[in-house]
Amino acid sequence: MSRLSTTRPGSTSPGPSPFFTEILPQHQLPAAGPELLVALDIDGTTLRHDTSLSARVKDAVHAHIAAGTRLIFATGRGIAGTQEALHAIGIEHGIVVACNGTITCAIGNEKAPQAPARPKVLPNFLALDTPPYRLLNVHTFNPQQHIDILHAGLPESVWYAVETVDEPTRVTCPFPPEELSGPSQLVPISDLASDKATRLTVRAPHMSAQELLVTVADLGLHGVEYAVGWSAWMDITPEGISKASALEDIRRRYSIAAQHTVCVGDSGNDVDMLGWAGLGIAMGNAPDYVRDAAHGVTNHVDDDGCAAVLEALL
Repeated sequence: MSRLSTTRPGSTSPGPSPFFTEILPQHQLPAAGPELLVALDIDGTTLRHDTSLSARVKDAVHAHIAAGTRLIFATGRGIAGTQEALHAIGIEHGIVVACNGTITCAIGNEKAPQAPARPKVLPNFLALDTPPYRLLNVHTFNPQQHIDILHAGLPESVWYAVETVDEPTRVTCPFPPEELSGPSQLVPISDLASDKATRLTVRAPHMSAQELLVTVADLGLHGVEYAVGWSAWMDITPEGISKASALEDIRRRYSIAAQHTVCVGDSGNDVDMLGWAGLGIAMGNAPDYVRDAAHGVTNHVDDDGCAAVLEALL
């Protein structure tokens, strides 16, 4: 793995990048435009951990949009949180993957190939001035058996949430507003499951991310995918569904060559898409196991690592 250096020693201005001098020529990527697919994680990649957005990152994103690049945001956020983030970034059209791959939407006037004739328009959960989000694909499951296993094996202090496409999120404990966007409904754990679930979330505020990952691994969950973020937050989705599977569907819809794909991410739910991409780049703030899944590592999110990648691809 190579390390991306975007600044000269002692300088804050962009400098030559050995990473891209060595790596980009090997991948023979097309110029920014419709033959290039670039997928960006949102939190910890495009947005800082406090959810603020660097002007440099925003400019680089919109430069690719202007060039016609198939710029896809692939996030673990649900629809409400995705609408909130993309509103802040200024996204008016395009494709977004939400809920770790269980939901794919066309935004605004995006004309996606093989789209449903009458796609479902999703609610504007936060009453923002956002373009319509039209459902292209959704994968659902009933997580009842997984809730039973987790509830029996994890501490009582753990919080749970179940999301669907168009209903308030069911929660067993009020989540902090900065962690869960949109309307929610407090329910007993016996009423948490839904046949229309797109994701089951486990939040363990008194555990580390590693402790949660190890504990859940020992419980023997089967028939689902799960990933832990940089905090003790675990997302559980239907088996075989991930950001990578959703991006592969998008790649095929737009007839983009597999080697002409770039992904940037920082967390456990990005591992699959970093391995799927023709060029996978981990953020400098990513843990080691995420870096190991990538072809290279860019700078920390606070040092505009995402912008450095996007600028090099222009």
